[in-house]
Amino acid sequence: MYATVRRYEGVTDPAEAGRRVSEGFVPLIRQVPGFVAYYWVDAGGGVMVSTGVFEDQAGAEESTKRAADFVRENLISLLPNPPQVTAGEVVASG
Repeated sequence: MYATVRRYEGVTDPAEAGRRVSEGFVPLIRQVPGFVAYYWVDAGGGVMVSTGVFEDQAGAEESTKRAADFVRENLISLLPNPPQVTAGEVVASG
């Protein structure tokens, strides 16, 4: 399995960002081949973190592409800063 974590700072309206992600992005990410799970977290202080888990690296990479497109088209006013993206193979889980 592979995971992708994106950290967004300077989020201007976390509640609205969460609504848009839930209603618009989650259905898109579920369509990525190898999708396992997705989480969108309000970490407080204008920080939001997404975590996506996929069966393989190709799914994780496709999720990053779809996330970038979705942010650019639907969230740019709420997520003004590019995310810090970390991705890699899952080596332990519980």
